[in-house]
Amino acid sequence: MGGQKKLLIAASGTGGHLFPAIATAQQLPDTHIEWLGVPDRLETELVPKQYFLHTVRMGGVQSGFGLSTLKLLVRFVKSTVQVRRLLKQGGFQGVFTTGGYIAAPAIIAARSLGLPAIMHESNALPGKVTRWLSPWCTAVALGFAETAQRLPKARTSVVGTPVRSQFLAAALKNEPARLPDIDIPSDVPLIVVVGGSQGAVAVNQLVRATAPAWLAAGAWIVHITGASDAEADSFRHPHYIHRPFYNDMAALFRRANLAISRAGAGTLIELAITGTPSILIPYPFAAEDHQTYNAIAFSKAGAAQLHQQSALTAQKLQAIVADLLQSPEQLETMADAARRLSTTNSAEKMAHLIEQCLSA
Repeated sequence: MGGQKKLLIAASGTGGHLFPAIATAQQLPDTHIEWLGVPDRLETELVPKQYFLHTVRMGGVQSGFGLSTLKLLVRFVKSTVQVRRLLKQGGFQGVFTTGGYIAAPAIIAARSLGLPAIMHESNALPGKVTRWLSPWCTAVALGFAETAQRLPKARTSVVGTPVRSQFLAAALKNEPARLPDIDIPSDVPLIVVVGGSQGAVAVNQLVRATAPAWLAAGAWIVHITGASDAEADSFRHPHYIHRPFYNDMAALFRRANLAISRAGAGTLIELAITGTPSILIPYPFAAEDHQTYNAIAFSKAGAAQLHQQSALTAQKLQAIVADLLQSPEQLETMADAARRLSTTNSAEKMAHLIEQCLSA
């Protein structure tokens, strides 16, 4: 391979970790990339189509101390030794990680060999691994500017959150959004409901309870329910379309007048790039309530309204949506604010930072 750099990317578990890493990798065509993940997670489906995948067994950080903690520590030490051996024998020049528990053995193994370790944190509230290990990293790139205040010992820079090139290209098209498989009139208001990669059953139930009123007012609804909602087929109407997943979220968000969504960092950057006004209902059981911190950042910027799930009833949600749909000026103001939060060249910035660290 001559002078080609070799990079190990450690990203595992959810789309929120994987998609920014894949988007960054796509901007490093001259770098030989291999992947570090965990068996039986999403990366085993997505990554091998593009990159060689190595796996180590690693679990999440537990609260309290007990037998499970000891097992986790043993597994962590074994994983770190495995990754260290992989980096050394494979001749890698560094590690890039998007956080999560897979990041810990990758960062420690890299730094023990004197190799650069670069991390990206997409959430406004950094996770435990990021807080603990960011001071060890060569560079820490951030999706939200305010995250830097929570990582005072890290070498941080704000790059935004990388988005898949296919999504970015579709989102930035100038022509009207087209949904070839969903026939929605161009002159009707469209509400899009999405719960993230895992779905959101509680939000789904609220939406189905309020849907009749929105439909009666002339709106159409596209409801992405996820695959775990047993009641997904319980409500039917000609102008209510429900799907477990939808492939072209860029077109769907562009067509939407309003989105109702959880507040995962990946979904929020997609809403920002498409300039979609949103009602954000953070997942209340997310680690350290980090989705609320993401939603606060969008709410403060005027791009979204934040409503906690515990405070919402069907009647409240019905009224909130009705008020917004009757205020096109407010929706446009929110759309403009969302666009200002987007960084369309985030993947290029992230890739450039990695190249700098590998060449230093």
